[in-house]
Amino acid sequence: MSHRLVVVSNRVGPVNESARAGGLAVALVEALRSSGGLWFGWSGEISEAGIGEPKIEEHGPLSVATIDLSEEDNEEYYKGFANRTLWPLFHYRIDLTTYDRYNYRGYLRVNSNFAKAIFPLLSDDDLIWVHDYHLLSFGAELRRMGCTQPMGFFLHIPFPAPEVFTTLPNHEVIIRAMCAYDIIGFQTEGDRRCFVNYIVNELGGTELDDERVLAFGRTFVAAAIPIGIDTQNFEKFATSREATLHLNRMKNVLGDRLQVIGVDRLDYTKGLPQRFEAFERLLADYPENRGRTSFVQIAPPSREDVAEYIDIREQLEQMAGNINGQYSDYDWTPLRYLNRGFSRQALAGMYRASRVGLVTPLRDGMNLVAKEYIAAQSEDDPGVLVLSRFAGAAKQADGALIVNPYDIYAVAEALQTALNMPFDERLERRNRMMDRMRREDVAAWRNDFIGRLEAVATATRSGG
Repeated sequence: MSHRLVVVSNRVGPVNESARAGGLAVALVEALRSSGGLWFGWSGEISEAGIGEPKIEEHGPLSVATIDLSEEDNEEYYKGFANRTLWPLFHYRIDLTTYDRYNYRGYLRVNSNFAKAIFPLLSDDDLIWVHDYHLLSFGAELRRMGCTQPMGFFLHIPFPAPEVFTTLPNHEVIIRAMCAYDIIGFQTEGDRRCFVNYIVNELGGTELDDERVLAFGRTFVAAAIPIGIDTQNFEKFATSREATLHLNRMKNVLGDRLQVIGVDRLDYTKGLPQRFEAFERLLADYPENRGRTSFVQIAPPSREDVAEYIDIREQLEQMAGNINGQYSDYDWTPLRYLNRGFSRQALAGMYRASRVGLVTPLRDGMNLVAKEYIAAQSEDDPGVLVLSRFAGAAKQADGALIVNPYDIYAVAEALQTALNMPFDERLERRNRMMDRMRREDVAAWRNDFIGRLEAVATATRSGG
């Protein structure tokens, strides 16, 4: 890579602990190291001074620059506009969206301060790659300061339909700011289509071809560039010592029973109450599963100070108690609900021990758990993925059983089909998805996006 890569995200990921880091962090760190790059973001710390001079740490050829937030910044930008407005809105939860003018101003202020903090660290030949909904207006702030370097943005969560997005006050300001980027990447063609439809129908922009868009006097690329996982490494995780330990523990508990597994951060977008209902419906409509099939749901808590998250945790605890109270036997517990996290190696072993991976978000940008479940499966006894049609992964997982998570009866039927699927069909579905996941892994995603940024740099140099 002839250019230095600069990655900007709300939080900087772990750069030295690849075993703990997700595939995204590993892929970005690899590219940053190869280019002598810079990763810039919030330290995660709150200080009275707030955003000031970045703290810079060197990790070999890779530099990490972090800044603190003030308590006001944290409340208005992060907890407020990013997570109480944009997060629910982009996941189609208008009923949970908070529209607050002070939070909006705080969001714009912090994006501007991020830009001011990083601007002195930039070089003329940098490629700038900005990540996710926390930083929608960051690129426009850099442009105002005179930044001319190629700049791309990737949205990891869904982009909502125009009818939903326009409920946001000042929605046109946010989109105008996004148009400062040269490349805007989305998880799916559906997300890209929603964005372009907004540009064309609300703002009078022009769709020039399959990817190029003209708006506010700028031509930029809006493309579907779906993220993958580090498929090869996750396959290795599934045979690691830690994975094998958890695989054997689960097999000892299960005996000859089958297991369904769900792994999600505790969030109202994940469809967990509907998932619990579907499993209860499986036991009610297909009683042969009583004593034969167990469901384990791992849901590490998040945003524990937010009322909506407190409510869903209490709801799930009550539902789990009711299901177990109705169906448990002295030697069988139908549903195990765990409010804690596990390492990725441990999860790989748990996935491998489970006949069914149940991934049923109500709306999700991609959902990498679906892909990790498949990558963990053994060819000797592969499991079956039951996947929501509203997860971005559904567009690529052609071997999964695709369901509507709102249709409790249909999800129960899919679970029954998965639990009784013959070996040959399970293997064929697993292999079909693995072939694609190996081709379209996180490195391919990274190289695609960076290649597009390099093309912008080349066109700029040649005057194109």
